[in-house]
Amino acid sequence: MIQLKPEVFACFNKTTEGLHRALQTAIELEHSTIPPYLYALYSLNPASNASIYGLISSIVTQEMLHMSLACNILNAIDGKPSIDRPKFIPTYPGPLPGSVEQGLIVGLSGFTKHLVKDTFMVIEEPEDPLNFPVRAGALAAAPGQTIGEFYDRIKKEIIEISKHRNIFKGDPRKQLKVGFTDLIAVTDVDSAVQAINLIVEQGEGTTTSPLDPEDQPAHYYRFAEIYYGKKLIRNLNPHPGEPAFVYGGAPIPFDPKGVTPLVTNPKASQYPANSQAADTNNNFNFTYTSMLKSLHKVFNGHPDRIAPTVELMESMKLQVRYLTTVEVGNGLYAGPSFEYRPVNA
Repeated sequence: MIQLKPEVFACFNKTTEGLHRALQTAIELEHSTIPPYLYALYSLNPASNASIYGLISSIVTQEMLHMSLACNILNAIDGKPSIDRPKFIPTYPGPLPGSVEQGLIVGLSGFTKHLVKDTFMVIEEPEDPLNFPVRAGALAAAPGQTIGEFYDRIKKEIIEISKHRNIFKGDPRKQLKVGFTDLIAVTDVDSAVQAINLIVEQGEGTTTSPLDPEDQPAHYYRFAEIYYGKKLIRNLNPHPGEPAFVYGGAPIPFDPKGVTPLVTNPKASQYPANSQAADTNNNFNFTYTSMLKSLHKVFNGHPDRIAPTVELMESMKLQVRYLTTVEVGNGLYAGPSFEYRPVNA
């Protein structure tokens, strides 16, 4: 699980400014998971690894939703989401924003089941993961403070401060209401709590269920489905003491031959100047940076720009399809470096 260092929680000081800092960290955390998930996704053949491709795609889409919800909450309390800056993008490999204990280092790597277990499931793990057998074996819990706990602290701060004064003074016209399914316009305590609960439940499930509000496995359990190769299903006739769910449904096949061997943790500087890999990667980074700039405008007073922002996301997909066909030697292929590149706004 992501374990946030004590200094991250120092921002909770029952002030609006403290909430602004906490929510900016939340926005950066949500974004920081997307490049590693996408990089693994880009390495997969969507035909031969269709089930895995679909599951990771669904998680990426919801991470974008979570980032949007965090921005809506910050805007609602009159903050200003900061997205258009180089340091908004973490360094890969490295810790995620907010710092990560126990040495969790997240990089950009092609898909492997070990990557899913050792990185992706660690990122999404709840404080107390529910243990379900794979017809044998179970998931292990680990101690520490999770992103879910971090959001719980934000929620408690919002509720506590709001008992004494109104903090929801942000311009409601800044709220993003379209572009992603399940978006929530935040205007008061109740809608802020609703948004936070959705973020946590889609990522971690609840303390009693692995399912999110749409009755689908939360991110942690979707990654577990990929790792174990079986869908998580209800145990329809459990004996006393048996769990309510089990990894025993339809198989989720993995075809190792359907994975492009991408370079690990690429940097633009590593691709030879004027090479096919360098030029295509630079084009991808320009589009990625343009997308971040566009998102910054979306959440700073121009929610109507979400359509061109989504178009830039689609352009990234097209560019990476070509980039991952470029050989760079030693049987490896190029991958996007997800680096900030100055472009005209």
